[in-house]
Amino acid sequence: MPKPTAPADPDHLVHGLAGDDIAPDWPALVAPELQVLLGRFPQTGALRRVVWHSPRPLSAACLVDTEAGTLFVKRHHHRVRSAATLTEEHRYIAHLRRHGLPLADVLRDADGDTAIAIGDWVYEVHRRAAGIDLYRELVSWQPLPNPFHAHRAGRMLARLHDAGADYAAPQRSTHILVARSELIAAADPVAALESQLPQRPGLADYLRGRPWQREFADLLAPWHARLQPALARQPRLWTHGDWHVSNLCWSGSGDDADITAVLDFGLAAANCALFDLATAIERNAVAWLALDTGAAAIHPSIARALIEGYREIRPLARDDLQLLADLLPLVHVDFALSEVEYFHAITHAPAHADVAWDTFLRGHAAWFATATGQALLDGIRALA
Repeated sequence: MPKPTAPADPDHLVHGLAGDDIAPDWPALVAPELQVLLGRFPQTGALRRVVWHSPRPLSAACLVDTEAGTLFVKRHHHRVRSAATLTEEHRYIAHLRRHGLPLADVLRDADGDTAIAIGDWVYEVHRRAAGIDLYRELVSWQPLPNPFHAHRAGRMLARLHDAGADYAAPQRSTHILVARSELIAAADPVAALESQLPQRPGLADYLRGRPWQREFADLLAPWHARLQPALARQPRLWTHGDWHVSNLCWSGSGDDADITAVLDFGLAAANCALFDLATAIERNAVAWLALDTGAAAIHPSIARALIEGYREIRPLARDDLQLLADLLPLVHVDFALSEVEYFHAITHAPAHADVAWDTFLRGHAAWFATATGQALLDGIRALA
């Protein structure tokens, strides 16, 4: 792993792959580097204090108090996000803000840039999002407990898709830690992945010497032939890519709370609308860290609420709901491969790369063939 240029904080822990708290790969943001960064933003005034460190593991982020108020600062290693690839997210955010979505403003420095490269790091600075970050400590693979909030999350996702309907930017210029769908939309995903490997040397190195073509084909086999023709016909749309409740802020904690802000567009990419809705169900309606509980691992009421909220804004036809169910077993494929690449080639954590390949990529797809996974898919199809 690249040597950090900031000291580690022994008290700062992040979410691990097993739902535990572990030491971070990336050092916590500290006052000296924040002072240097914020010195490039005349509008923020001086740093007063760091008030919270994010437990998310794939970057470093914090809330800071400044003379101009509270800001959110996020730092990426340059091999994860260059200034150019980070700016792709910021353009999408700006478009959605112009169309009325409740998103925090991304600040520009004195040179007019929103993605700031300093040494090995690339930074972004946002105004603090409006409302309460109600689920900020919830691990991304834990289900949403409140169906009323799921209904509002579905409605907001539909609003986001309406706002982005005329956003025509090219596809993301990176595969690292973004949620794309080219592989599952391809007629031959194995050949499509093979064609990507020369541009993805880290992933190619991980796959070298293992029977990956057979393993990849095996995980696709139960689902892909039925999914691909309909998925390939879907209208292109930029998507959030990580529609988990921990990426939403709220007006309160009650059942009647409204969403006040949408957070974290790090996984955003060009896909289709149903890809985002399937991701929302995958993230919020399955207890991936408790699959051994059987039927208790699925939360059909959350899946239904997400869908019902969504189709109040954007109607879903019978074929849409069938495709949504067909998407679920494979919606994670491109992102899982990007995690393999990240853990193998950037953080140099072979055990984590194996978890991403065996447990996430292959295991999640296989789970949908179990009686419990099939029950979730059947429940979605029944809504048609």
